[in-house]
Amino acid sequence: MISEHYTPEAVILANGEYPTHVLPLKMLEEAKFVICCDGAANEYISRGHTPDVIIGDGDSLSPENKTRFSDIIHHVTDQETNDQTKAVRFLQEKGYRKIAIVGATGKREDHTLGNISLLLDYMKNGMKVRTITDYGVFIPASDTQTFASHPGQQISIINFGAKGLKGEGLIYSLSDFTNWWQGTLNEAITDEFTIHCTGEYLIFLAY
Repeated sequence: MISEHYTPEAVILANGEYPTHVLPLKMLEEAKFVICCDGAANEYISRGHTPDVIIGDGDSLSPENKTRFSDIIHHVTDQETNDQTKAVRFLQEKGYRKIAIVGATGKREDHTLGNISLLLDYMKNGMKVRTITDYGVFIPASDTQTFASHPGQQISIINFGAKGLKGEGLIYSLSDFTNWWQGTLNEAITDEFTIHCTGEYLIFLAY
């Protein structure tokens, strides 16, 4: 059973819009380890917090913070991936597996899509990573899985090539849709729902 509620071992603050909803803010507040993606550290620090690590190429970090926090900046100049993935890889090397990403949406829509789609890559690398937004939770999944829910909860299923898609506990039936919008705006009718399929997909659970 996969639930939207969980306690991560570490939290990544990406450089999208800073969270405003109580749940991602609480995750940041209670995190045992916080890693900021480059410029995201500026806002986090301005709110009176100190990250454990700042990661990236430093191009959007303020000169003041570059100097003040030079001892926790982990420079990664690799241009073949983004700062979010650099943070996930850093945590993976440190032994973390259960990770929440906040601040990954908003601002540039292309970055938002890229950040969310990368959840599948992290899953394939053995990580349990979720993106927590101001509106809900993105969870990567593969093959048949059951998810905790509640009647009336809004659900979206974004297909990444999964076959034999069928739903149980949802208002609307599923099929092997190929366009992302086709799996949106579904709804749970019980305290759990099951996605039957072979392959990979993303689940969005609205608060």
